[in-house]
Amino acid sequence: AQAAPITVEAPRAGQDVGFHELIADRPADAIARIDANKALASDDPAALLNRGTAEMRLGRYEAARSSYRAALASRTNYDLELRDGSWVNSRDAARRAIRLMARGETLALK
Repeated sequence: AQAAPITVEAPRAGQDVGFHELIADRPADAIARIDANKALASDDPAALLNRGTAEMRLGRYEAARSSYRAALASRTNYDLELRDGSWVNSRDAARRAIRLMARGETLALK
């Protein structure tokens, strides 16, 4: 399976965006977790980024690209932590994911 370009933990307590399922390499479960969380806004960037990652791991590249584009277009944006400890805005993370996906490369976020 191809590594996923984006995996993020919810920036606010109580918002489950499938992070643990993605870390455990269970992308279908991550999508189910995101879909089941009625507290999430439909355009929540962390949920959209993780959905894109899950879709990519399942080989559904158009769905992944669509999720990343939705994260980019979201009316909400906030900072997400990279694995190296640096921070990136959710829109910048979405741009990176789209760009790297087009080149067949990956980027991992904490």
